[in-house]
Amino acid sequence: MKDIKIYIAAHKKVELPKLQGYIPLQVGAALHDDLGYLKDSNGDNISDKNPNYCELTGLYYVWKNEKADIVGLSHYRRYFFKNPFKTKLNDVLKVNDINKLMNKYDAILPKKIFLEGLTVKEHYDKYHHLEDLLKCGEIIKEKFNDYYDSFNKVLEQKEIYAYNMFIMQKKDFDNYMEWLFAILFELEKNVDISKYDDYNKRIYGFLSERLFNVWILKQNY
Repeated sequence: MKDIKIYIAAHKKVELPKLQGYIPLQVGAALHDDLGYLKDSNGDNISDKNPNYCELTGLYYVWKNEKADIVGLSHYRRYFFKNPFKTKLNDVLKVNDINKLMNKYDAILPKKIFLEGLTVKEHYDKYHHLEDLLKCGEIIKEKFNDYYDSFNKVLEQKEIYAYNMFIMQKKDFDNYMEWLFAILFELEKNVDISKYDDYNKRIYGFLSERLFNVWILKQNY
């Protein structure tokens, strides 16, 4: 069986599944007291960006420091389950199940969420600052032009894969991380969030949920 590691993003002490391959990861560890979990402030990291990047600081840590064959991210209160009607901690997808699925599929993703009947563009405009999402489109057009058509298609969709949760081959994950952070780090140079409320200061976490759908669409998984 392949080496599988599923990280559980957490920022507080909670009951977690005690299953082979599952690793609690304290996100934003550079800014908070030690929870006794693996910290995203180890090794090559951007842990101090957590207020703006949310669980992406954990994903960055995995990208730069993990060498497993298959990696994934879940949350301390959101998991992948084999049976949607059995959602206790001991019902979380086991590594044997993941191994079988990954022998057949490109990735394991959460169910899509519907956006109140709005398009991705309309929904982002309702709750966030639309110009930030559109700036991502400009960066994609300049740096990754072959993804620009997928970006525009995603803007018109009315459902998305959310939460930055997935399980995939590490090589695919690495490719996605390189693409994603190239966009977000470029955007960070060109946006002023100093007057945003605390909710919208989580800008890069919100944007990455939309960008993930662009990447998935382009990959044709």
